[in-house]
Amino acid sequence: MKPLLIGYKKCSTCQKAEEYLKRHHIDYSFRKIKEERVTEEELKAWKEKYNIEIDRLFNTSGMLYRSLNLKEKRPGMSEEEKYRLLASDGMLVKRPLLITEKQMLIGWKEKEWEEYVTKN
Repeated sequence: MKPLLIGYKKCSTCQKAEEYLKRHHIDYSFRKIKEERVTEEELKAWKEKYNIEIDRLFNTSGMLYRSLNLKEKRPGMSEEEKYRLLASDGMLVKRPLLITEKQMLIGWKEKEWEEYVTKN
C-alpha cells in the first residue's frame, strides 16, 4: 500500500509535505480533504489502528474551528460528537495527514516526516 496524503492544495503545510515526499521520491496518493471528507468510520479505524487521540485531528488554527467556537465546546463533547463533527467538514481536520500501513503523521512536523523517510 502506498502512503495516502490527505490535504488541501491551497494549504502551505500541505504543500510542504507534498514537496517533501516528492523530494524523497516517495510514491503516494493524494486525497483532497475538502472534496472527499474523512468519514466517521475512517476516524474510528485510525484511532484504533494508530492509537491516536481524536482531539489531535482537529484543525485548531482553522477559521471554521474558531467560528464554531470549538475551543470552548470541544471539551464537553462526546467522542461520537467529535467523530461526527470532523466528518462533517474537511476543513475541521488537521492537515496534512500521511497514512501508511504502519503509522499516521498528523500535521507538518518535519522531524517526524524525516523519521518516516529514514524508516522506509
